[in-house]
Amino acid sequence: MILGMSTATFVLVHVAISLIAIIAGLIVMFGMLSSKRQGGFTAIFVIFTILTSATGFVIPPLLTEKFLPSHLFGVLSFILLALACAALYVMKLSGWWRGLYVITALISLYLNVFVLVTQSFLKIPALAVIAPGNPPSGPVFAVVQGITLVFFVVIIIGAWRRFRPGQA
Repeated sequence: MILGMSTATFVLVHVAISLIAIIAGLIVMFGMLSSKRQGGFTAIFVIFTILTSATGFVIPPLLTEKFLPSHLFGVLSFILLALACAALYVMKLSGWWRGLYVITALISLYLNVFVLVTQSFLKIPALAVIAPGNPPSGPVFAVVQGITLVFFVVIIIGAWRRFRPGQA
């Protein structure tokens, strides 16, 4: 039992929270490319990404005394989101804080998508066959993660150049 839920239910809630965070994050990301602030979706993205990291720490396999890569992703996501929130809500995207916001928010989104891809290869039987192991390995998995990384690098550069909400 985790927070009064069965482990399976809690994991399902965690996955739903993660998917909401990713969908809202993608809307925010594409808004950045057209220099539009996505106020409500930004708040949903930030809140649900924080919840994704927080709930990830209490999933039973993660409740070990050993520091795992998933813990590193969670801690890194918290740090990135703290910087993004400071840039957006405290510094109001002034000066170089605009660029810091774009970079930290979108890297945080990338981390969620990286985990989504990894979990897809672990949980979807057809993908698990072509990239076996835990964590997944092999050329197909590497290519998919590589494409995901290149996509986000290109998007982050584009958003960094284009996102100027005060000038739109």
